[in-house]
Amino acid sequence: MAKKIVIQPADAPKPVGPYNHAMRVGDLLFCAGQIPLDPATGNLVPGDIRAQTERVLLNVKAILDAERLTFANVVKTTVFMVDLSEFAAMNEGYARFFTGDFPARSTVQVAALPRGARVEIEVLAHY
Repeated sequence: MAKKIVIQPADAPKPVGPYNHAMRVGDLLFCAGQIPLDPATGNLVPGDIRAQTERVLLNVKAILDAERLTFANVVKTTVFMVDLSEFAAMNEGYARFFTGDFPARSTVQVAALPRGARVEIEVLAHY
């Protein structure tokens, strides 16, 4: 049985609850959903869904960087949005980080997200 390894990068925003940023199990990295928090202040970043998506993915990048991975290692994402009418704008921010060999993706609308975020993204990466 593969050992679980906790991943808690110092330059990612602190978790807002009792969870870890990510868990490594074997050759897989399971990242907790990230919301658009500024790592320096812990506050939600201002701006539209595109700006929030970009901040979320910068937070994901901090986790990937800690494990010497890139967005090319991501095999699956799940995007949670409070308003699917903002899908095109979210996709613009998302496309800045994923180029070619796109991961599989699910996008779902939810009633609400922590701290009033408009978007949350979780990723699964392969070493």
